[in-house]
Amino acid sequence: MRLKTKLIHGGIDGDAQTGAVVVPIYQVSTYKQEAIGKHKGFEYSRTGNPTRHALETYIAEVEGGSRGFAFGSGMAALSTILSLFNKGDHLVVGDDVYGGTYRVITRVFTRLGLEVTYVDTSDLEAVKQAIQPQTRAIILETPTNPLLKVSDIEAVAGIAKEKGVLLVVDNTFMTPYWQNPLDLGADIVYHSATKYLGGHSDVVAGLAVTKDPQLGEDLHFLQNSIGAVLGPQDSWLLLRGMKTLGIRMEEHEANTRTLAKWLAERNDINRVNYPGLPSHPGHELAKRQARGFGGMISFDVGSGERAESVLAKVKYFTLAESLGAVESLISVPARMTHASIPPERRQELGITDGLVRISVGIEDVQDLIDDLEQALA
Repeated sequence: MRLKTKLIHGGIDGDAQTGAVVVPIYQVSTYKQEAIGKHKGFEYSRTGNPTRHALETYIAEVEGGSRGFAFGSGMAALSTILSLFNKGDHLVVGDDVYGGTYRVITRVFTRLGLEVTYVDTSDLEAVKQAIQPQTRAIILETPTNPLLKVSDIEAVAGIAKEKGVLLVVDNTFMTPYWQNPLDLGADIVYHSATKYLGGHSDVVAGLAVTKDPQLGEDLHFLQNSIGAVLGPQDSWLLLRGMKTLGIRMEEHEANTRTLAKWLAERNDINRVNYPGLPSHPGHELAKRQARGFGGMISFDVGSGERAESVLAKVKYFTLAESLGAVESLISVPARMTHASIPPERRQELGITDGLVRISVGIEDVQDLIDDLEQALA
């Protein structure tokens, strides 16, 4: 089954009892048991719900894994994954990750005893050097947020396997339509499903998939124990949204390629970060490990004052947190999504006050160009 077909027919297709062509919303908390310990597969909705189960089966199939999990947010997914590790364990984490990832690791899990080293995961030697005897996992995004650096998933997976550690990949930016980290050797892939998978700015959710069945059992124990599960209404919204993921991602990318090329040709932009540009240092790697380049661009307009001016003038780009929706969104990472990272650390990474991040929607691309033209003028 090819990917676009799998997005429509994958997982649990419809409802066998009623003939409904989509999985219903099972708005229920508990289930009648025929006898003590004898039930029809569900006993309590924190442990399992038919609508959520359909979503979890679906994302596991689409990502090529053995077990899928749905959480109340992307941060709930990551926090549950981090709960696999013990006090004193060490993690190697990408240095250019979403601000919420940095925040929860640095201000919550290190307080609980995890140790962490941040490295540029596009530098394989830096990854190798960062691994310690007590290292248990490498966690990376590719492309990164917001600088869109590209890491070699297969090569990092090789390092992880050699050292006996897990590789965890945040696949939010690329989605399983463009990139499948489990096929490249990752052990766990996770998403802020709020973004492209939902695609319509109407749901907050997180998804995770494991390759190994036993690792899936371990993660399910934590999902059930911690309880940050996705409700049936939001599970249904994700099932609905992902059916159009293929056509949406193709339109996002077509618009983004055009817009990135237009920005790169301007002389009033300091730099444009987009893996689809041949000038991007990770362009060839991105071509090898993914089927597309995604719909995210960041570019430096020179100063925080100019960035603020641009954001105040745009009409079709919505000033908002988040990304991956059908409408185009615009933000300044230093003051919004990455504000939790200390200023000196942001400057060290290159997340300047003038860096603007756009999530390119599926509007007419000429309207988007005209809008940015008048805002930059």
